Amino acid sequence: MSDSGTWIEILLLAMLAGFIGLRLVSVLGKRTGHEKPVTGVVPGDVVSPPAAFQPARPRGIVAVPAGTDATLAPALQKLADADGSFDPAKFLTGAQAAYRMVLEAFWAGDASAMEGLVSDEVLHQFGRAIEQRGATAIPNRLVKIDSANLTVAQMIGQMAEVTVAFDAQIASGDAPAASNRDVWTFSRHIGSSDPAWLLIATDAEA
Repeated sequence: MSDSGTWIEILLLAMLAGFIGLRLVSVLGKRTGHEKPVTGVVPGDVVSPPAAFQPARPRGIVAVPAGTDATLAPALQKLADADGSFDPAKFLTGAQAAYRMVLEAFWAGDASAMEGLVSDEVLHQFGRAIEQRGATAIPNRLVKIDSANLTVAQMIGQMAEVTVAFDAQIASGDAPAASNRDVWTFSRHIGSSDPAWLLIATDAEA
C-alpha cells in the first residue's frame, strides 16, 4: 500500500472515531466533575426519612365514657397517649366480659378457666379460695351488670393500670338477686405485643 493510501485510511479512521465520540456525547451528556454519586435509588422511588426522625402522630382527645367522673379525663388522656391502643369505651366492654367470665369460673370452681384473664397472684388467691371450700360449685349467677365505671387510670412506669367499679345484680340459688359492688383493677404492659389486660386486684362490697 502506498504512503498516500495509508494516510487516507488513517484520516478516515480518525473521522469515524470523531463521529462516534460526538454521538456518545449527545446521548450520554458531558461530565462536568460536579455530578452526584450514584446511590442505587431507582428513579420514582420515594425515600422516607429514618424512623427515628418520623414525627410522632398526635393522639386525638379520648372521650370519657358515660358515668365516669369527668375529672378522670386528664388521666385517661395520659394513658391513651402512652398506649395508642387504649380506648376507654372499648376497655369497659372488655372489662365487663372479663368480670362475667372470672365470676362464673370462680363459682364453678374452675380456676384454670381464669388463666389469661387474671395475674398469677390473683389466680393463686382464687385457687386457694376454691380449695378451701372443697372445690365445690357455688349456685350463684350474674343476673345483670347495672353499671361499670372507670374510677382510676394511671401509668406506673411502663404499666398501665385502670380500676373499674362494677354494680351488678347477683342471685344465689332460688333467692332474689341482690345488689353487689366490686372494684377491680386491671393492668397491662404498654410495651407488650399482647393486648390483653389482666386482673391484678379485687375488692368487693356487699
